[in-house]
Amino acid sequence: MIELKNISKTFAGTQILHDINFTFETGKVNLIIGQSGSGKSVLTKCIVGLHEPDKGGSVLYDDRDFTAMKRRKRKAIRKEIGMLFQHSALFDSLTVEENVGFPLVMFTKMSEEEIADRVNFCLKRVELENKNNLFPSEISGGMQKRVAIARAIAMKPKYLFCDEPNSGLDPKTSIVIDNLIKDITYEYGMTTVVITHDMNSVIEIGDNIMFIFEGKKWWEGDNKSIIRTDNEEINNFVYASEFMKTLKDKLGG
Repeated sequence: MIELKNISKTFAGTQILHDINFTFETGKVNLIIGQSGSGKSVLTKCIVGLHEPDKGGSVLYDDRDFTAMKRRKRKAIRKEIGMLFQHSALFDSLTVEENVGFPLVMFTKMSEEEIADRVNFCLKRVELENKNNLFPSEISGGMQKRVAIARAIAMKPKYLFCDEPNSGLDPKTSIVIDNLIKDITYEYGMTTVVITHDMNSVIEIGDNIMFIFEGKKWWEGDNKSIIRTDNEEINNFVYASEFMKTLKDKLGG
């Protein structure tokens, strides 16, 4: 569980985030959604410690006050965090196997045999067995994303952050990635936080959703309630596409 308490953020006299309170629940896929420029990225950076929230705000990881911690203690929590970046962020010069094993080499004292076993387990979990010796340039975008997921779970994280996981992917591959994120969240009981614009992801895997509008938490709920809310700003966001407008009509919106 990750709790946000009174998170505000100001840059050069301009307030970007306004007193945000929210709980990202364990064992669920938690989504942060909102228009470009709404403050999603700034909020996420506050959560992982890349930005410091304004005075009075705090981020708690399972009741541990991350905001109040010194650098050494924060480092311990960061080892419990897995990151899936928007463009996969694989190392081009490393093989699939080396990419997945990279955090294990850097941050653990595991033996080469133990690392190889863990890498193979993670690759099998994302259905990429026998791809160990390929380079990122030799596999598809969807496969790259799955390699990135395997790397993100290599250290058995308690918390998983996914930044626009379906960016650049076709609809069919996006569904595969969504299902994989959902499955590993439930399987490992992680607190998963997904930052997304993809309404299909919202509808399919949004267990717990926060909608940000102009730096404020404007709405919260799940994927069932979001399609029936009468909140004007979130309706303008959710039903911006023709597909979603059609869905709304079918639902009698």
